[in-house]
Amino acid sequence: MRASRFLAGIVALTTALALTACGESADDKSTSAPGAATAAFPVSITHAFGTTTIEKKPTRVATVNWANHEVPLALGIVPVGYAKANFGDEDGDGLLPWDAAKLKELGAQTPVLFDETDGIDFEGVANTKPDVILAAYSGLTQQDYDTLSKIAPVVAYPKSAWSTSWRDSIKLESKALGLAAEGDKLIATIEKQMTDEAARYPKLAGKSVMFLTHIDPTDLSKVSFYTTHDTRAQFFTDLGMKHPASIEKASAATTEFSLTQSAEQVQNLSDVDIIVTYGDAEGTTLATLQKDPLLSKIPAIARGSFVSLPGSTPVATAANPTPLAVSFVLKDYVDLLGKAADKL
Repeated sequence: MRASRFLAGIVALTTALALTACGESADDKSTSAPGAATAAFPVSITHAFGTTTIEKKPTRVATVNWANHEVPLALGIVPVGYAKANFGDEDGDGLLPWDAAKLKELGAQTPVLFDETDGIDFEGVANTKPDVILAAYSGLTQQDYDTLSKIAPVVAYPKSAWSTSWRDSIKLESKALGLAAEGDKLIATIEKQMTDEAARYPKLAGKSVMFLTHIDPTDLSKVSFYTTHDTRAQFFTDLGMKHPASIEKASAATTEFSLTQSAEQVQNLSDVDIIVTYGDAEGTTLATLQKDPLLSKIPAIARGSFVSLPGSTPVATAANPTPLAVSFVLKDYVDLLGKAADKL
C-alpha cells in the first residue's frame, strides 16, 4: 500500500524538516488569515482516533480528502496543498469553480494539488511541509491517520467516516487554525443564506425528501440511498425539509452513509414527497424509473416530484454541502427542489 511504502521516507523527511524549519526563505508565504484574532494555543481536538494537540498557531495548512480545504479558504487562509478535484471539475484544472473563485479573490496561485486517485498522497503531503493537516470530513483509516500524524498533527472526523456535517467541519477546523470565532461567523452567514433561499419556496417547508445514490438503468432490481448520516441528506433539513420516516428508521439501525434495498420493498418509500438523485437534465432518468413496473409505484416517481442532478456539474457536486460550494450553487439547487415541490 501507499501508506507502508512511504512510511519510512516520511519519518526521515519529517525529521529533516524539523531541523531546517528555521531556515525557510523569507519568500515563503504565511497562510494565516490577515487581521484575524489569535486564539490561545495549544488547542486540543478530540476525534475518532483520539486527541490531537496543536501546540502553536499553524502557518502551513495542508488538507486531504474531499472539501477540507474549503474551511481555511473561506477564512482567508490559502493551504499549501490539498486534494485535486476528482468530481465536478469540468475544465480539468483540478479545481472546483468555487475554489478557483476564492483563490482569485485572495490573489493566490493554485496550491499543490494532491492526486488521490489511488489514495492519499502521503509523500506529496509531506513535501508541502505542513504544520497541521485537516481531515474533519474524510474517510481516513487508522493507518492513514497514523501515517499522516508522522508528518503533522491531524484533525480527523469526530465519529465516523464521511459523516461530518459542514457545521462540524467548520467548528473543528477553525478551532485548529485558532479562528473559532471566525468559524462561528461563517456558519451563521451560511445558515442565513440557506434560510433566505428556502423562503422563496414556502411549499418546501416540512416536505420529506430522500437522496438516491447513482441509479444503474441496467439493474433496477434494487435501489440505494443516502442515510440520514450523510451530509447530502442533512442538507434537506438545513433547508427546512425533513427526512422521511422510512429513511429515518433504516438509518437508525446503521452508521453507514448509504444503504441498499430490494425494489420489491418500494412500498416502504410511499412517505417520500421528493426524490433527488444524480442523473441527467433531459428527464431520461425519471422516464426510465417511471417505466419500471416496481419503482414506478413510488408516489414521488409516479407524479414526477423528482430532481435529477446532471452528471458532475457544479450543482450536482454541491448537493454535498461544503463551506464554499453552498453559496455558489444554493439558488440553483433550491430552484430545482422548489419545482419538484410544485408537483405535489
